[in-house]
Amino acid sequence: MPIAGPHLEAAAEPSAAAFAAPPLPPDPYTGAPTVRSPDGRFVLTATTLTIRGQAYALRELERADLLRVRWLLWYLLGALGLAGVMITYLQNGLRTVPAMAGMAGAALLLAYGQRGTNRLRLFRLGRETAHFALPGETLPWQRLTAELNRRIGHAHDRVAAEATAVLAAVAAAKAAAEAAAAATAAGPGALGGLPGLDLPASNLYLRT
Repeated sequence: MPIAGPHLEAAAEPSAAAFAAPPLPPDPYTGAPTVRSPDGRFVLTATTLTIRGQAYALRELERADLLRVRWLLWYLLGALGLAGVMITYLQNGLRTVPAMAGMAGAALLLAYGQRGTNRLRLFRLGRETAHFALPGETLPWQRLTAELNRRIGHAHDRVAAEATAVLAAVAAAKAAAEAAAAATAAGPGALGGLPGLDLPASNLYLRT
């Protein structure tokens, strides 16, 4: 019987499947429910964000934050108007009814400026920050922003995992190609022959 055979040549070539990267685990956010604000201005899915009609992919966003801001112009106009009306009234420059009307209007401007709005900032990778004004109470918008940041973080983690798997697959293919090239360059004598002899193993037999 021959000492070496075709099975030794096949064993010399490593299989690319041995170096293949393990498959990625299922994405828990694939079936995540769509989150939206009551007024429909904010719509968040598993992969995209749509706000005031503008759509963004979660992978292009870095993070988001929400700030409570005041309308400075209306706030200053209300404060200055209220102060001016009161000073004029105290100096007998206005009658009571016009003064009360002026103070009421100035107080409304002051209250509107004090109320302000919610400013959402979207930090985009390699691009300028996008700003959006969102009216209403701050707490519901804070909850939506927190969920948005969670999904943005998961999207970036998923991209990193996919890149790692691709690099592992490329490295496995390169290693398999190098091993196959080395086995081919060695020749059949290195696989089937004996040390110190240039005879193929198929020409040698064991005799009993």
